[in-house]
Amino acid sequence: MTEPNYAVTIGRIISEFGLEELNHVPGAHDILVHTSDINRPGLQLADFYEYFGSDRIQLMGNVEMAYLENLSYDDRCASLLTFFSNEIPCIIIARGKEPFPEMIEIATECGKPLLRTQEETSRFASYLIYYLNVELAPRITKHGVLVEVYGEGVLMLGESGVGKSETALELVKRGHRLVADDVVEIRKVSNKTLVGSSPDIIRHFIEIRGVGILDVKNLYGVGSIKMTEGINLVVNMELWDNKKQYDRLGINDEYTEILGLQISSLTVPVRPGRNLAIIIEVAAMNHRQRKMGYNAAKVLNQRVMREMERNSMNKIEEG
Repeated sequence: MTEPNYAVTIGRIISEFGLEELNHVPGAHDILVHTSDINRPGLQLADFYEYFGSDRIQLMGNVEMAYLENLSYDDRCASLLTFFSNEIPCIIIARGKEPFPEMIEIATECGKPLLRTQEETSRFASYLIYYLNVELAPRITKHGVLVEVYGEGVLMLGESGVGKSETALELVKRGHRLVADDVVEIRKVSNKTLVGSSPDIIRHFIEIRGVGILDVKNLYGVGSIKMTEGINLVVNMELWDNKKQYDRLGINDEYTEILGLQISSLTVPVRPGRNLAIIIEVAAMNHRQRKMGYNAAKVLNQRVMREMERNSMNKIEEG
């Protein structure tokens, strides 16, 4: 079930980006950020607060600091006091710029964490927005296995005991990478992208019935695992049903909806003798071909139709 609201603490952001704390605010590390948007407060420092996103992290670069430097001491204090009086989560100064002493003093009095990064403003903004998009993304948990095969994120779904973990282990042996086994956390990081990962407590572990729990990273090395991966293809694995008609051509595209996005999918029937690892590999490569505009099933269908038309014309001519 998708949870509606997520948050990330200022403390986690400080740790993730190695930010320098320029003042001490009690409880600063526990302040919550609920939006992935950030704001550069140029207009606010000039006393324009209409449509101000006060719930956003505030990022200052060369422009903002240069503007403050050109103000008189009294005007600068007045501008900063008005700005810091808003309910903003924190202020980050980019490019390693030195804050004004009064800036640190007013921020501390208003209880606003003042942080600094050595990164360029635009570059840091892009890093921070991407990080917040992932951390605050809508998410859902699926019972399945996520692997990276030839650069494609393949999510294998199916009932317990159908062979998902064994297939993933065989794929790892063939040089592909495991992302998550049994429980896959899926996040919607954009209107087009889903990213899957494993819960921390079971990361890198895989369960094989009859053998037990295996640590894939220790068995096959760090090259056999991956922390996160985009989900490009869903493979629904089910026990072979002789009464069911399975798609043998693959002309029509199938999709599985996850968090409101339609993800390409296919159904793979499972029975003894089928090499599921090879099937998943071929499915991943075929999916890449389709994304590049080549559909083998449609090409074959076109050839068949042309041959039928040719035979029909020959019969007309003979008649």
